[in-house]
Amino acid sequence: MKVPDLNFFLKTFLSLLVIFIICFTGILIGMLISDQAQSPGGDGVAVINVDGIIIDTDPYIKSIRKIRETDSIKAVVVRINSPGGSVATSQEIYEELKGLGETMPVVASMGTVAASGGYYVACAASAIYANPGTVTGSIGVIAQFASYEQLLKWAKVEVEVIKSGEFKDLGSPLRKMPEAEKAYLQTLIDSVHSQFKDTVAERRKLSPEKVASLSDGKIFTGSRAKELGLIDRIGTLETAIAEARRLSGLDEDSWIKEYPVKKKTLLDFVFPETLAEHAIFASPVKTGFGLYYIADVIY
Repeated sequence: MKVPDLNFFLKTFLSLLVIFIICFTGILIGMLISDQAQSPGGDGVAVINVDGIIIDTDPYIKSIRKIRETDSIKAVVVRINSPGGSVATSQEIYEELKGLGETMPVVASMGTVAASGGYYVACAASAIYANPGTVTGSIGVIAQFASYEQLLKWAKVEVEVIKSGEFKDLGSPLRKMPEAEKAYLQTLIDSVHSQFKDTVAERRKLSPEKVASLSDGKIFTGSRAKELGLIDRIGTLETAIAEARRLSGLDEDSWIKEYPVKKKTLLDFVFPETLAEHAIFASPVKTGFGLYYIADVIY
């Protein structure tokens, strides 16, 4: 009886494996190219996803400017799932969206949470939609600082600071904050809080007195926010998209394109869901100077 040639089987197996890898890679590359090259015909709606803590404005600002340059985009829906972020970044995205609203309809859709800086961004829209259970509101400003003074004393570590002025090391974690610094920080917080309240009063057409009564940091459900005039309607993302289409005169089946555009890799086709898509965000502890429109919520 003839003994099977192991080398023959090994070579055959390796050859088939190489062919499989080449074919599989080719299919993935084709899917990747097809996905990135897709260019829908006619006019449509752009959906800008504002997710997580708002710290980096770059992807949003680039998206807004790209949308402005694209003639086929006739309306925008800003989908917000964010507890807020830094004051300056929230304001910058708001201003860009507000400017975009002068050329096309901009509608906001609130997801699980759109609070503090997330709500600030939503105020740029001509209409705000939320789910009944959406967490929103938290119209306020916060700055948090940690102090390691007692820990340093326990460890018998001495720190010398040489500075050019009384407030140059404002918020330093190396010592307990003096009352003069607290008072100075309060003036800054009051200033940017006033900016927030003025924006809400202007965009939501509410009296300063009413906005002041809602601006103590409380959060509201979407249903309650509608009663208070902080949003316009209860509705889903699809409802907001339908409204954007109506305002811009688009057909109900016109295309939708999401921004920021995510550049897909081969791994995205193998593992379409990533941990980042299911991340839980909470307010970070601030150990240095920073003013935040942010709600300390987990979602």
